[in-house]
Amino acid sequence: MAKRKIIVIDEEKCDGCGLCVPSCAEGAIEIVDGKARLVAEKFCDGLGACMGECPQGALTIEEREAEEFVGPAPGSPAALEHGEHAAPTAAVEEPVFVCPSSQMRKLERRETPEAAPSALSHWPVKLKLVSAQASFLKGAELLVAADCAPFAAGDFHARYLAGRAVVCGCPKFEDQEEAVARLTAILKENDIQGITIVNMEVPCCQGLVQVVRQAMVAAGKVLPVSICTLAATGQVVQQLKIKGK
Repeated sequence: MAKRKIIVIDEEKCDGCGLCVPSCAEGAIEIVDGKARLVAEKFCDGLGACMGECPQGALTIEEREAEEFVGPAPGSPAALEHGEHAAPTAAVEEPVFVCPSSQMRKLERRETPEAAPSALSHWPVKLKLVSAQASFLKGAELLVAADCAPFAAGDFHARYLAGRAVVCGCPKFEDQEEAVARLTAILKENDIQGITIVNMEVPCCQGLVQVVRQAMVAAGKVLPVSICTLAATGQVVQQLKIKGK
């Protein structure tokens, strides 16, 4: 342990936007449960390059007893650029990989002459990357879509996405308990007005309906739900509406 400068993250101020993650070349910060976290003190150089990227002012520097700085985390931008200064693999724990593209952001619509206008209003869209604190979820109509659905329905943006916040996933390849937990948090922390599910007619895709049902029970919510099941060719093979309170 040594007395040195190190980053401090105020969880009350942090909204999980993720802007600090790519700005930390040492790989010391990641987003965990919708909040920025210090992976390990030994990866933080205390220089504060991340502070200017935080729109909420949640990052500060303090001087205190902390683990000695050992160099950038393996796989971080600094380690890749200056491999000779990276901490030896045997001396550090392998950090959890955080994708910089999971940065939360709202999108401005721009029409392009070569394509139909997009109805996507935010980023990211993968359920496992969307923070429950994301501003675009507040009071939203929520679209829960199977990963394959936009490829099957040629008018997906106009018919399903317009006016809705979207999260997507694949029940065949993703952990269902994790999906339920993340969707439960979204329902608890936001005044979601209703849910539209767009899935595929393959049996495994019914898991998406189960995820929504379990999340509503866990969150104590009774919401209006529309379920639209598509064939691979895009036709609607089944459509159900479940009224809320």
